[in-house]
Amino acid sequence: MAPRSLGLTAYRALVRRGGAEPAASYPTRPNGELVWLHAAEPGNALAVLDLAKRLMTMRDRLSVVITLPERAAPSDPPPCTADNIFITRVPGEHPDNVDAFLSHWQPNFCIWTWGGLRPNLVLDTAERRCPMVMIDADTAGFDGRRDRWLPDLTRRLLGSFELTLARSDAALRRLVQLGLPRERGEVTSPLLAGGQALNCADSDLVDMSAALGGRPVWYANQILPEEISVVLGAHRQALRLSHRLLLILHTHDYATAEEALERAKARGFNAIRWGEDPYPDETTQVMVADDPGDRGLFFRVAPVSFLGSSLVAGHGGCDPFEAAALGSAVLYGPKVRHYLPSYGRLANAGAARIVNDAGALGNAVSRLIAPDQAAAMAHAGWDVISEGAALADRVIDHVQDRLDDLAGAA
Repeated sequence: MAPRSLGLTAYRALVRRGGAEPAASYPTRPNGELVWLHAAEPGNALAVLDLAKRLMTMRDRLSVVITLPERAAPSDPPPCTADNIFITRVPGEHPDNVDAFLSHWQPNFCIWTWGGLRPNLVLDTAERRCPMVMIDADTAGFDGRRDRWLPDLTRRLLGSFELTLARSDAALRRLVQLGLPRERGEVTSPLLAGGQALNCADSDLVDMSAALGGRPVWYANQILPEEISVVLGAHRQALRLSHRLLLILHTHDYATAEEALERAKARGFNAIRWGEDPYPDETTQVMVADDPGDRGLFFRVAPVSFLGSSLVAGHGGCDPFEAAALGSAVLYGPKVRHYLPSYGRLANAGAARIVNDAGALGNAVSRLIAPDQAAAMAHAGWDVISEGAALADRVIDHVQDRLDDLAGAA
């Protein structure tokens, strides 16, 4: 065991004096391997969640726990319905809280992001022989008073990580100055959310494409009851310029789908229900769906998608990278707080456009169903979601190798 520094002794005495926080109530830990990711940078939990999903896609039966900082951004935690991903607040630094967290989750590997190192948590994790890496390290994560006044403590913390990946040359220089062994540090691209391609059965895609026969299609996803009239109004407007245009209206639940079907028929549309009626034919104007498992199919057949839950406050929008990853140009409303960084990146690249009402949505759909327009936005979207792929692949490969090593040694 490394000798205790005066800085660590003083820090731990101060923490103990403050007392432990009330015991946290954690969900049951699943059996099997578990990776812990700490999203230390406020506002970047979305990128950490994306990395977790990619890692779980690559390794069967893996579970993930993501911890958020004590002062998380308003958009954190991001929505997550994936099985075996648990999102919780980071434990307090009192030894009792740290021990309760580590004893419950028993992580097999830790990925720490950005900085903001927590001495008791980092050192106790290392003492339990849990391998740790730090990624996306930045100078802003190491500008606290403790890093300046207790350099011996910071040096010891940095030595606990077997690999540190910094987001810039300046960040790596700062970490080396603080005591990071140079041979354990590298400069990589920043950690960015990138999305993943949703699954789709090949047979479904072939059958749907045959049924459409080259018709222009646009897709409205995760539509709320308050958004139905906007989407139907936009479709009516777009039909004036493209008479064969089909709208796939995908609601956020079954009850809203029934309401959408009734309202579409009441407005004179030839509407069908996906899953209950046959495939759309040449006369179908609106097809209503509600199964979230079909999103991968619809993003593939629609070159333009409006992402709902974005015109009404309180819902926060849906993930735009699901559409961009499958080559669909993105339209969205202004209420997207859960995914604001992702929408901002796409909009800045010309891969997404904001709309506020039925008229703006109808005009955008009419313009973007032109193949060249949608293709340009889709290409820009692919460039955006590919930006962080190299770092994600590097981290996933490292984690896979280390977990394989640990499994082999067991």
